[in-house]
Formats: sequence, structure tokens, C-alpha cells
Amino acid sequence: MFQHGRISPVMAQLYFYYSAMNAGKSTLLLQSSHNYRERGMNTLVFVPSVDERFGADKVASRLGLEAPAISINAEDDLLGRVTSEAQERKINCVLVDEAQFLSREQVHQLTEVCDRLNIPVLAYGLRTDFQGNLFEGSHHLLAWADNVIEIKTICHCGRKATMVLRIGVDGKSVKEGAQIEIGGNERYISVCRRHYKDGTPFGDQAS
Repeated sequence: MFQHGRISPVMAQLYFYYSAMNAGKSTLLLQSSHNYRERGMNTLVFVPSVDERFGADKVASRLGLEAPAISINAEDDLLGRVTSEAQERKINCVLVDEAQFLSREQVHQLTEVCDRLNIPVLAYGLRTDFQGNLFEGSHHLLAWADNVIEIKTICHCGRKATMVLRIGVDGKSVKEGAQIEIGGNERYISVCRRHYKDGTPFGDQAS
């Protein structure tokens, strides 16, 4: 882009990669971080401390891949953390796992990492909860990200899965409860909108 007869600098951008459960978000994050590091660049990886199914201070995928990460809570200043790290070493990219758990203010801080520090940010997370409502972090990432990219996965019927069902101990879908309840395949199933409305986590594949 030309501006007043000269080439303007390329500015960093905020990317939000979203999907339903079990679409491989953490695997893609780990691959992205690896790609930077393989080229001699430094990454900074954040993961909300609310999800410690695989242990604290790391990102882990269902495929068995894992890497160190900085655990954060809702009160942490992400702009401050990145600024502090950048004073010690050059940070080429910031990555955030489970970004749906970020607060509105933290999403704003990530935009500042891009706009003030000129460091790209890749955020990975769910779009909606088991009731079909946006998470706070996802709500503001969808609104403020420069690039919004869907990571696709499929329902048991073969259609694209866009929703998440919470499963009770009886194997049936649950429609009430707290928005945040950490769990894996035993607790959540990704389904298409039709089977979400029907509340059928394991329906007839021919339907």
C-alpha cells in the first residue's frame, strides 16, 4: 500500500480461528507455533487456567502433541505480559488457546498487541456454548478480529458440525447449567444445527 509516495509498513493482525468441539484447534495452534520456531522466531503461547485437563502451563492436543504455555486468568493484563516478554526477547507471534474464555478487556488487549506492538495474534476457540450462546471471548473476537476463520468438523450424520451438545450421565443432552463446565468427549459432542435442536448426540447416520 502506498501512502504519500512511500510504502506503508505492514501492520500485524488479530486472527480468530473458531470451531465446534474436537475440530483440532489446539493441534493447529501447536503447528503454527512450531512453524515460527522452526524458522528461528519466538512465540508466546497463552492458555486460560480455567481449562487444566492436561495439566497447568501447557497446551495439549487430543493427538498427544503438547508445548509449554503461560496460564492466564481473567484478571491478567495480556498487553502488559506481552510487553514485558518483548523487552527480554523479540516476540514474533502471540497464540491463545481456548480463547472463548477470555474477557472482553483481554480481547481488547490483544488488539493492542497488534496495533501498538505490531505483533500478530492467533486466537483459537469455540464460538458458542452448549446453549447456543456466544462465549464472552468469542463474542468480542468475532467483533474485533481482522480475520475470522472457521475450522470445520462433522456431525455424526455427516453434515458440518456447528453446535455443541452437553451430555449428562444418562447419555442425553443437557440444556441447563453453568456456561463453563470443563470436559472432553465424555461431556460434549459436536453436532449440526438440526441435531442440536433435536438434542440427539448419537442419532441415525442415515437421517
